[in-house]
Amino acid sequence: MGLKITGVMPVRGLRVACVRDLLHPSRNDCRIEPPLYAAASGSALSAYRTMTPETAHAAPFAEIALLLCIAAGAGLIAVRLHQPVLIAYIVVGIVAGPAVLGLVEAHDQINLLAQTGVAVLLFLVGLRLDLHHLRHIGPVALATGLGQLAFTIFFGFLIIFGMGRDVMEALYVAVALTFSSTIIIVKLLSDKRELDSLHGRIAVGFLIVQDIAVVLAMMVMSTLRGAGESAIAELGLSILGRVSVAALLMYVLMRYVLPAVVRAMARSQELLLVFAIAWGTGLAALGEWAGFSKEAGAFLAGFSLASTAYRDAIGARLSSIRDFLLLFFFIDLGSKLDFSTLGDELLPAAILSAFVLIGNPLIVMAIMGYMGYRRRTGFLAGLTVAQISEFSIVFVAMGISLGHIGVQALGLTTLVGVVTITLSTYMIMYSQKLYARLGPWLGLFERKRPHRELAAEQQAGGSAVPDVVVFGMGRYGERFAVKLAEAGFNVLGVEHDPERADALHASGIRVSFGDAQDPDYLESLPLDGVPWIVSSLPDLESNRALLHALRLRRHQGDIAVVARDEAQGTALKQIGVPTVLYPFRDAVDFAVEHLGTLIRAQKTP
Repeated sequence: MGLKITGVMPVRGLRVACVRDLLHPSRNDCRIEPPLYAAASGSALSAYRTMTPETAHAAPFAEIALLLCIAAGAGLIAVRLHQPVLIAYIVVGIVAGPAVLGLVEAHDQINLLAQTGVAVLLFLVGLRLDLHHLRHIGPVALATGLGQLAFTIFFGFLIIFGMGRDVMEALYVAVALTFSSTIIIVKLLSDKRELDSLHGRIAVGFLIVQDIAVVLAMMVMSTLRGAGESAIAELGLSILGRVSVAALLMYVLMRYVLPAVVRAMARSQELLLVFAIAWGTGLAALGEWAGFSKEAGAFLAGFSLASTAYRDAIGARLSSIRDFLLLFFFIDLGSKLDFSTLGDELLPAAILSAFVLIGNPLIVMAIMGYMGYRRRTGFLAGLTVAQISEFSIVFVAMGISLGHIGVQALGLTTLVGVVTITLSTYMIMYSQKLYARLGPWLGLFERKRPHRELAAEQQAGGSAVPDVVVFGMGRYGERFAVKLAEAGFNVLGVEHDPERADALHASGIRVSFGDAQDPDYLESLPLDGVPWIVSSLPDLESNRALLHALRLRRHQGDIAVVARDEAQGTALKQIGVPTVLYPFRDAVDFAVEHLGTLIRAQKTP
């Protein structure tokens, strides 16, 4: 017996009804139904049938081009007004969607771009979460994620049931209130450069716990359609079997296959980029086929490469692609918000929004404080759960399609989503200012000795900031780094040739693989507080690009660049290099001095 979810998607005026079997994911059945308004007019169906191939392809392209222009204008206005750009993109989706202007008709194309963007984003999240970090944040992420889920479901159910809703509707909406938007939170933390901070890593950890809970909740709720205990047991065994197979497969790939494959791909930066996207989207599709989700598959794809030496280079190359594709996610999200079912939901939505905006952060702070983290860390991490997710709306819509609840629940969830996503975005953007005002009142959420955070700080102190970062590990750069290390300095080398980077790493030299001219790659390097940066890159343009990227990073340390001759040294000084090294001239001076000493020694009787 299969456990199935039925959904209906509008496609160019038609309805495509799909039935998905959760126990047997490969058994999907979709059919085209007549338009909802076919009885009133058959023009849409006729237009669809008579559409020429040229028109069918041109319309979505022109629509996407128009949306990009509108989004660029809205983004510019948001930047000028110092507002979050993603809010502008969601507003563009609402305005262009059926709720206002009805400009969005290429739902399939926009949704495909949006799903690809989500896959790339979750791939990058997994890419940053290596095994070392997972061991450290795993317990607190699991405890916080499960604790917040239990708190929100229990008290949310009581609040909604107290409003006079029936038990099933209260249960659905309460569960929907527990899900926070991983995509929005990761994007905001990435823009603020807080993704690698302690609270950022913990937040990503319990957001992943929530994502897993989304899949499990959808599977469990689908069994409530009248299935017996045998179906529930079958579902549990199916999930356990698939998780076990996935874990074994990932272990084999990470241990024996991926290191050699990535090393071969890294010989070309372009090929490495194509491989990363192919691996992320491929595993995302496989994850969906296996009955998990695209998000889980993309995350595992990134996590499988997190321990390789090429993760920083991959992340730098994908960041711009991620930002472009996520534009379509936010537009798609806004265009799908349905405001026609709001009715009299304003007061209940206000109460539930306040519960999510205040209650969810408080329970996260309480759990993290009890586990030994400072109130500041708990506050910053707690703000990331102060909204509901786009999956909350999908979850409630699934309940409607199963006949469990009425359509009014969707209006309530949609309104809570709009309010909490908007307000929490500002809360996260201005989190430091919020904490400065509220911090003195939050002493209740911190132990006298926050032992876990103190231990994390001591562990982080073991990996000291480099004294010197050397860009370009050729013969001169390698010798330069080795002699500095022998003199007792902490040195980090940067090399774009993967084979040479591997060879240097094998010889005991600390080397990072990546493109020194890529500003996104420089963001991944530990340059804050580095006193000296030395470049032995061979040409003027490479050094110019590096200098520009360092200025964008607002690097405050000293910079020295190797010049091959006097002319190149003059050109380097003209572009603003403060210190120029002349290895050939210095080598000649040293050789002459040494030879002169030998000659004078021979002349001495």
